Amino acid sequence: MGIKEETIKMKAAAPYLAASSVEQRNKALLLVAENLRANAAKIFEENKRDLAAAEEDHIAQAVMKRLKFDEGKLRDVIKGIEQLVALPDPLGKVTLKRQLDEGLVLNRVTCPIGVIGVIFEARPDALVQISSLCIKSGNCAILKGGRETTYTNRILFQIIHNSIIDAGLPADCMLQAEQHSEIDELLSCHETVDLLIPRGSNSFVQYIMNHTKIPVMGHADGICHIYVDRDYDPNKAIPIIIDAKTQYTAACNAVETLLIHRDIAEKFLPVLAKALKENGITLRGTKEVTDLIGGETIGEQEFKEYLDLIVSVKIVDTVNDAIAHINKYGSHHTDSIITENAETAELFMQMVDSAGVYQNCSTRFADGFRYGFGAEVGISTGKIHARGPVGLEGLVTYKYKLFGCGQIVDDYATGKKEFHFKDL
Repeated sequence: MGIKEETIKMKAAAPYLAASSVEQRNKALLLVAENLRANAAKIFEENKRDLAAAEEDHIAQAVMKRLKFDEGKLRDVIKGIEQLVALPDPLGKVTLKRQLDEGLVLNRVTCPIGVIGVIFEARPDALVQISSLCIKSGNCAILKGGRETTYTNRILFQIIHNSIIDAGLPADCMLQAEQHSEIDELLSCHETVDLLIPRGSNSFVQYIMNHTKIPVMGHADGICHIYVDRDYDPNKAIPIIIDAKTQYTAACNAVETLLIHRDIAEKFLPVLAKALKENGITLRGTKEVTDLIGGETIGEQEFKEYLDLIVSVKIVDTVNDAIAHINKYGSHHTDSIITENAETAELFMQMVDSAGVYQNCSTRFADGFRYGFGAEVGISTGKIHARGPVGLEGLVTYKYKLFGCGQIVDDYATGKKEFHFKDL
């Protein structure tokens, strides 16, 4: 059976999953966590097979880090599941209750999006996070991981799918696609798939966006900045920068460009250069930066996502120049200012056009788990529906329920009756 036929079955199963109780969905999640623990050794064994194959294919180190699914990542995904279970039901929440007239009441109520296709590269932990969020939010999910994690994804999906069935949820509410050819077939399923969430490289996400009629939620780049203001605290700046670059270099929320206020450049840059060198980070700076502290010189417009132990450095004259640079060269993901000046911080946070704007902390906090969302399906840099780390709230929409007792529109159109709006 092809993807199109499978999505038709999922579309039919979607209303049943949407109508399931939160107790049933939480039961499925608890079973997933329990079965992941019970099968840890098997999961690690399958992951070793993927890692060995990746080494033979000379996969880049940045990708290898994402491929690895070890005890730490297993612990994190289980914590994320447990957080999700503890969160309230995202479905059936009344966000508006309004009386239109006597005996005519309008409710706006949260509900699942429906059928979501998630396509991701080299991230087995993403499969668990996405599946868990879809279960809790009552969404059917089609999961397509990269070929680099074939064995890990396969065993993880089997564990999750069996847990869903054991909890009494529809078997057709979750599907794993394994063949690369199935991606294009999935992209053509605009009649049965409600949303696509791609996670991967810039070129990969752009390909998805350019080849489907299905709405796409996600981001194409992670060019994150840290601006060190003239009113910075020396005790905060270096630890924040090092964490943002090294805590997980291959992450989309790792810092890629540092902007330094001119008034502190002569004093701060040598300290920065020393810290970067001690942590194995290559510095690539504009000419005036490298004239001061050495390093590889880059052009005034050569700022990009490295996903490696490399960082770009530039001197700026004012906070406004930093803001202008970020809005021009950034990816609207996450950007941070290091300053003790509250007014400067507020200006930065108001004017930087990004999903996350921080003061005096690492860009690596841009994460659904760290936001207390339980997990995330990805980070959206768009402005419609969901923005930033997309957790449960980003996976629900709403419908309007109108309760009447025989009212007809003609009575209001002809003036026989009048609306009497009242929020309840």
